[in-house]
Amino acid sequence: MRKKEEIPHYYIGSKHKIEARKVVEDFQGDNYNLGVALSYLMRAGKKDGNPIEQDIRKAIDHLHFELDRLYKESNIKTGALAK
Repeated sequence: MRKKEEIPHYYIGSKHKIEARKVVEDFQGDNYNLGVALSYLMRAGKKDGNPIEQDIRKAIDHLHFELDRLYKESNIKTGALAK
């Protein structure tokens, strides 16, 4: 287990000091794509060198990946598979 001081500041909430991964595990621990999307949105614009738009686009990509997974059995394609 990592010590709290080793966790980058952009993964810790400012009000309740909860680590992003703990929120994701609690809400979407069984769904990789939704969990990753949540992580990107929670830290959007907080990591030095990562503009907010970049993190939002990455979250959207993972939401599209999840939709593609859900629709895999049908002819409906979204996101990456629609291109």
